[in-house]
Amino acid sequence: MNTDALQTNLRQVRVGLLLSLLCVFFGFGLGGLFGGAEDMLKGELAQRATAAQDTMYGGDVAKVKAVQERAWTYFKRAHMHGGAIGSFALFGALLLANLGGLSARVRGVTAGALGVGALGYSVFWLIAGLRAPGLGGTGPAKESLAWLAFPSAGLLLLGVVALIVLVVRQLFLAQPRAVSA
Repeated sequence: MNTDALQTNLRQVRVGLLLSLLCVFFGFGLGGLFGGAEDMLKGELAQRATAAQDTMYGGDVAKVKAVQERAWTYFKRAHMHGGAIGSFALFGALLLANLGGLSARVRGVTAGALGVGALGYSVFWLIAGLRAPGLGGTGPAKESLAWLAFPSAGLLLLGVVALIVLVVRQLFLAQPRAVSA
């Protein structure tokens, strides 16, 4: 593939590339924030839980502590998902840019699904972690964010399935073209 064709193909996946890079930055940024402000973040979770201790927890201190710990786990999940899924989405978008025989629409939609899905799903875990202490548990927090979790996870999965189908179609089923010398 010549440089102009690759540049054109990269432009076709630019939204997915940008969202994937933002997702990786989100994950890495959370890691840096954890390193520099873990006590502050945990304090914020404790403050949110304490404010809801009587109304949402019935004064049960053990339940408050358990939800705070689970919320922190969600923060870590957001960090890990951002780095890992974002990196995969970035790889997928770059792979799409290099696969021959695809339309601009197929490249763009598939890369976009990967990028939106990766970033949305990673952000979901962070917001769920923030909301859980004030809502009395992780269940209500996840339920309140179903509008974000399900579409983003669905887009991510559809993007992965589409990528697999396109790779199989282009690399295993398509007839190779003769290369002129």
